[in-house]
Amino acid sequence: MALRSDIGRIRLLNEDQGWCGELEPGLVVAIVADGMGGHQAGDVASKLAVDTFREALQGSTAAMTLEERKTLISQAILQANEVVFDTASNNEQYHNMGTTVVAALLTNENGVLGHIGDSRAYQWRDGVLTQLTEDHTLVNELVKSGQITPEEAAKHPRRNVLTRALGTDPQVEVDVRGISWLKDDLILICSDGLSSMIDAAAIIETLQQNELDLEQKADRLVQLALQAGGDDNVTVVLLHHAEDTELEG
Repeated sequence: MALRSDIGRIRLLNEDQGWCGELEPGLVVAIVADGMGGHQAGDVASKLAVDTFREALQGSTAAMTLEERKTLISQAILQANEVVFDTASNNEQYHNMGTTVVAALLTNENGVLGHIGDSRAYQWRDGVLTQLTEDHTLVNELVKSGQITPEEAAKHPRRNVLTRALGTDPQVEVDVRGISWLKDDLILICSDGLSSMIDAAAIIETLQQNELDLEQKADRLVQLALQAGGDDNVTVVLLHHAEDTELEG
């Protein structure tokens, strides 16, 4: 697994937060949160969300069923929502802060994803890149209803307006889905500092370079976002289903 985060070329503060690790042999977790709210509030929101999420997953095991893990990831994100919302409500300087979140919980057999906002998860399998999450944004709603094209959405002046975020309301809906997870699959999770700066073709070109290891691929994706302007903080997590992640026995 590889994690990279960069402040970008414009922002004065990195409001993204990412974390990945193995909770126990055969159970891998990763999360990216992209905070917002100005005056360091976004930084606080994303860190609170990731820390609360990590805490909520303590004690989970690889033996859990897919349904149990779906419930777990949803509850962990809802717990993070509660903490961020309460902190924002009780501190004037954090008023209105919030964050996106995208998280993956993977065993050797399959995985679950949970997300809110426009941070994304992709799957790379057999030379094909598939977006696994759907952006909770105003422009995505316009695309779905046929009012604008995906090409227009990419340049729309309000493309950063979220329809759903973590921590801005006492209740929030989490999108949760199960995914297959096969040998040699890659999962990419990222903030929109990557996905809004480079297109799928540039991601594919990077992921198919077999001479690069996982760390180098993550580095290259961040560099491409910076070369494209680096308008935002950029965070990338890459997870690889490799032989050496197999459980022994």
